[in-house]
Amino acid sequence: MEHVINRASLWNAGISADLAAVWLTLRLASVVTLLLLLVATPLAWWLARTASRCKPAIGAIVALPIVLPPSVLGFYLLLGMGPAGPLGRLCALLNLAPLPFTFNGLVLASVVYSLPFTVQPLQNAFEAIGERPLEAAATLGANAWDRFWSVAVPLARPGFVSGALLGFAHTVGEFGVVLMIGGNIPDRTRVVSVQLYDHVEAMEYTQAHWLAGGMLAFSFVVLFALYTLYPPSIRGRC
Repeated sequence: MEHVINRASLWNAGISADLAAVWLTLRLASVVTLLLLLVATPLAWWLARTASRCKPAIGAIVALPIVLPPSVLGFYLLLGMGPAGPLGRLCALLNLAPLPFTFNGLVLASVVYSLPFTVQPLQNAFEAIGERPLEAAATLGANAWDRFWSVAVPLARPGFVSGALLGFAHTVGEFGVVLMIGGNIPDRTRVVSVQLYDHVEAMEYTQAHWLAGGMLAFSFVVLFALYTLYPPSIRGRC
């Protein structure tokens, strides 16, 4: 009887840990998606409009997380946030808490890691607008700010939706970067992917199935919504 009670207690504790990891992951993805839109919008607009020779280099830097192993990116981010890194020194100078193994550190690393998944849909959407709508607005007296908010942003709405969905989903699914930067601290940095890894490592396959199945269903729903709302043909034009 005592053995059954102990197993039930462990199961309940595991469920509580899973729910805490899910909540932390959703909170992280929400904050990161908001920051991604704030950072990616002007960057994508510049990449779509500029004729600068620096454009290929900047575009390549933004796209690096797509091809770079997450552990490599996480390693260099960890060095940059560490006491001897530029971000670490800046935090010390401003009397701020160190970034590694904190939620704020996860947010910063996740923004860098998911940036291309928001920038590229937005850049494609801005480039697809062309010059004619903006020139027409200019002839009606709209300044650059008005042309951006009244013409470019509404026409690029599919890019905003695609970028937000992909950035959110990519943040939810990340593992290597968050493990390097955040470690495995319950209720602080232990996200769903790390919690799943812990279950597999402990051979708790039932709990692992629940988390893995949930992430699989979530990923399908996100992509299904994206392809339903904006088919590839529409996203290609806008």
